[in-house]
Amino acid sequence: MPTGAMMVTATLAESSSDALTTVLFVLGPMMALYGIAQLVGDLKKTNKKKLASRLKGRPTARETAAFDTLRKQAPTAKGLLGAMLANLRSTARLQTMLEQANLPWSATQMLSNQTLAAALALAVVIIFQLPLVIAGAAVAAIYVLPIFWLVRRRQKRLKKLMNQLPDVFELLSQALRAGHSLASGMQLVATELPDPAGTEFGRVFHEQNLGLKIEDALKNLAERMDVLDVRFFVTAVLIQRQTGGDLAEVLDKISSVIRDRIKLHGTVQALTAEGRLSGYVLLALPFVVFGAMLNVNYEYARMLWAHPTGQMMSMFAIVQMIMGWMMIKKIVNIKV
Repeated sequence: MPTGAMMVTATLAESSSDALTTVLFVLGPMMALYGIAQLVGDLKKTNKKKLASRLKGRPTARETAAFDTLRKQAPTAKGLLGAMLANLRSTARLQTMLEQANLPWSATQMLSNQTLAAALALAVVIIFQLPLVIAGAAVAAIYVLPIFWLVRRRQKRLKKLMNQLPDVFELLSQALRAGHSLASGMQLVATELPDPAGTEFGRVFHEQNLGLKIEDALKNLAERMDVLDVRFFVTAVLIQRQTGGDLAEVLDKISSVIRDRIKLHGTVQALTAEGRLSGYVLLALPFVVFGAMLNVNYEYARMLWAHPTGQMMSMFAIVQMIMGWMMIKKIVNIKV
């Protein structure tokens, strides 16, 4: 009887495990499709709201600025979790990074999705009784990898904007010399240049066209795009509008300085290429050796994740590799 009961219990456990696996495989794609549908729905609602606001009429500058401030501060994620995340100090910084990366997401939505994904990963680890190392790695990956991708996307976009600024300032200078206003010159930039310069200066033009003062629209541009040359440009425009002067000549000088800086930066990148290559080789070497160990002696390499001491050694080695890579990058990254 005890043997039969044990067999029945084992059969029930296997069937429940299979049922749970089936449920996870079914619910996983459904949750992914639901998330995509929610994102598409939010984008459509946003476009409809923009169209409706334009059809209602042209708002005043004070109404536009107030609405923009409320839109940035209001939590867009629904529920208690979104309200809690909206009050965090890091949420505002994350929202700024999302705007700089030109992503149609809100910080509360991103953090809420990461928290729910981490909870789902922990539930899977607990149900299947996986090692705690896997749980920690999964939660860290859920939170770190999207932020890392966001930072990389933001850096690439800001770098592309810095490379476009000389063309932007030259185009504005030519437009001013041809008799156009600064606002029409920004419209020309938005029409002729691709993203990010066209998008950001087009946003300045539309804000000014909807009633916001050109000074306030330029200040929003400087706050939105964390680029020193953009701040110089905004400061020059604000001073020129208060004291007068030849703005076209100032823009030509700023454009010339930026071009010289870009050339110097390219020279520095060429001189430090050997150091960066050495960093890549040193970072990839442990993984190559680990792959060779797996092919030569699998049981010997298996101790790195099967034994607690091996797990601690692996985590310590990964932390040291990350610290070494950061030090190498700090050495070869020379600011110009």
